[in-house]
Amino acid sequence: MFSPGSKGWIAKYADMLRKGEIEVCIEKPKGIGKEHFTHLTFENSGIIFGFATQLLFATHLNTSKWTAEEKLKCLLFESHLFVFVCNGGDPKKDFDRFIDELLTFYIHHSSKSISRLFTFFLKESRDEKLENILAKRTDIRRTLLDGAIWVNYLSNAFVYLDVILFREFLCTKESMGETNYEEFALDALTALTLSAYSDGKLESQEKAMFDVFLASANLNDERKEYAQEKFKKGATLADISNKSLQNWLFKRFLLDISALTIYSSHEALPEEKDFLNEFCLHLHIPPKDLDETLVMVERFVLNHNHQISFLQNRNSYERLYGNVSRRWIKILGRNKDKLALELRQSKELVSLIKKSTSEDLTKEEKEKVKTQFLDIVKSMPALAIFMLPGGALLLPIVLKIIPDLIPSAFRDNEIES
Repeated sequence: MFSPGSKGWIAKYADMLRKGEIEVCIEKPKGIGKEHFTHLTFENSGIIFGFATQLLFATHLNTSKWTAEEKLKCLLFESHLFVFVCNGGDPKKDFDRFIDELLTFYIHHSSKSISRLFTFFLKESRDEKLENILAKRTDIRRTLLDGAIWVNYLSNAFVYLDVILFREFLCTKESMGETNYEEFALDALTALTLSAYSDGKLESQEKAMFDVFLASANLNDERKEYAQEKFKKGATLADISNKSLQNWLFKRFLLDISALTIYSSHEALPEEKDFLNEFCLHLHIPPKDLDETLVMVERFVLNHNHQISFLQNRNSYERLYGNVSRRWIKILGRNKDKLALELRQSKELVSLIKKSTSEDLTKEEKEKVKTQFLDIVKSMPALAIFMLPGGALLLPIVLKIIPDLIPSAFRDNEIES
């Protein structure tokens, strides 16, 4: 039995990996860049939001009895393993090197709590040291989050920074230094501040989001006071450091948490939408990437609506669901010609989609739709989200849109030229 809450779980994970009980399989769709694929994978897993929605590799494990921290701890470990493998490491042959690299990385981590761990656990084994570090990174003082409603489910909202910086460490083979983490954390808190004030007023939910991220950051007193002062008085885009503009994954992280801050409390207002567009321009992120981010964020919010207070209101839920539909109309619209061509060559899929608009499909028919649709989107980088674990959950929304978006593929008695 595998449990990340018990001592020796990393050694157990390594054993399961060697025996083939855990498969590290990374399949990047054609036409999509490595960083883009990495970002989509992490966004889909929930680690970007400090909330483990699904593991990356050990997906067959029963996690129903795991705590939120245990799930996030295992996901953080697998996320580090993901970037290690993406940078040429072999998950089985190089597993010991992976552990050594990760420990070296954390030795230089600027968090004071981690530095103390290396002093306190001098006699611990290599694996046990890493277990203690990961436990510390996914732990947060719950008393700070009283009354934070759904954000109380975020265990540590900044663990994803570890993954970004570990990837940078592997690429450059240089230590991250003492300030990189705190500088990135400050920029993220600035992005949250900008998002919270983008509609001209500060909501309790947005204040709770800031408190969660601030508690997660574990900044020194001076930087913590600076972040709190900025949140009281407001910030500007100029307060975000130029270093942030050099790291593609971090820029996307800033956009992700900004969108989450806005959509966690209500449907986005015009001023907030304007801010997100302006923020993309400042970060040099194309507008089409904003649509992708909003689809992922809105999907995250919808999937966890039972933990989100404002979505208990049916009208709010339906508005957000409508937003997701409109977002997909834009994304699919950019690719509708290629999609229409592919659909015309898959008559069974067209027939099933047409049927789904008027009646429920059987379990077997749904599986056929999923399989055939995934075969089509493999050649379409813009739809790579469907290739990720759980990506097919968006299919019901997309299937409703397709017949109206590209009706020519569904015309009866069409004469082929």
